[in-house]
Amino acid sequence: MKYAKRFKSFMLGASLLAANLPAWAVVDSQGGPAVRQLNLQTPVTQIAEQIYSIHNLMLVICLVIFIAVFGVMFYSILKHRKSVGHEAATFHESTAVEIAWTVVPFLIVIGMALPATKTVVAMKDTSNADLTIKVTGMQWKWGYDYLKGEGEGISFLSTLATPRTQVGAPGVAPTEARSDNYLLEVDNQVVVPVNKKVRMITTANDVIHSWTIPAFGVKQDAIPGFVRDTWFKAEKIGTYRGQCVELCGKEHAFMPIVVNVVSDEDYKKWVETKKKEMAAKADDPNKVWTVDELKQRGEKVYAANCVACHQASGKGVPGAFPALDGSAVVAGGKAGQIAIVMNGKNGMPSWKATLSDTEIAAVITYTRNNWSNKSAENIVQPAEVLAARK
Repeated sequence: MKYAKRFKSFMLGASLLAANLPAWAVVDSQGGPAVRQLNLQTPVTQIAEQIYSIHNLMLVICLVIFIAVFGVMFYSILKHRKSVGHEAATFHESTAVEIAWTVVPFLIVIGMALPATKTVVAMKDTSNADLTIKVTGMQWKWGYDYLKGEGEGISFLSTLATPRTQVGAPGVAPTEARSDNYLLEVDNQVVVPVNKKVRMITTANDVIHSWTIPAFGVKQDAIPGFVRDTWFKAEKIGTYRGQCVELCGKEHAFMPIVVNVVSDEDYKKWVETKKKEMAAKADDPNKVWTVDELKQRGEKVYAANCVACHQASGKGVPGAFPALDGSAVVAGGKAGQIAIVMNGKNGMPSWKATLSDTEIAAVITYTRNNWSNKSAENIVQPAEVLAARK
């Protein structure tokens, strides 16, 4: 009786708790996963359509085999049981049966392998591409370089755009309502023209990542020291989302991929605009900056590239990433800090190819003048970084 009362009290408490929880309105992500989605995402490339068809074919074959095997098994159990007078057979071999259970599975495997092999071969054919883009995975963002085709020379980083106020932290609830594309939105989207073959060359500068867009039927690992490639040809204008699907560390869940497929006309406009933006951002390394100018620029560079490991407070992650607040490196000579930022050390990657001279100078100046740090050499000019490159 007392257990029944306890159970009743528990259920009442659970009901009250559920009634007071906030209602999360979950909707489909544009170009990403859908609510209650039971199958693969809607394909927008021929390869993705073939993968979708093969997936369904395999399920049908498995279902037919399941029904046939279990049907025969249950029929044999019910119709040939001892209680209705049947006796077990005493034969040991049957050439016909052995031939059948060898030939039939062989034919099934061949029937499954032929369409799959055709698709795999097509997936690896990256020849005659209209556009070539190099993708570099890094903890925890993507770098894109347009190498060939219209837009050649465009280069940018793509990082998570979802604010940390929506993400929260261990033991800390988010303070802002989550967007429809939570953790699937970026500050710089990859833009490609519709109905054009796009070759993606993948690599990484730290650990293994994997560049994946389900609607394209594309999943290609990005491995440090290796160059891999894949391709897609999107046949429908729209925005398509994916993520890094190779466990790559602490911020693995925060490496989204967004590809915007546009018309040829819109793509030409984007290329023109992007090149103007890059030209405007190209800083003269010989320009002399004030401390305040560098601190302001460095705060943005730090937030985009450093905060994931060293934290906004500069305290780092104990046992994984060192603190910059009170760091002997930050408080010491600036030449040593410049060398570490440019060349990397231990788990920290090299930023020599990723950040400009001005960005490196700005972020170093920011760290040497922020939190409790009061360095004697409190400013680094871009010219000093340029000199360190030589």
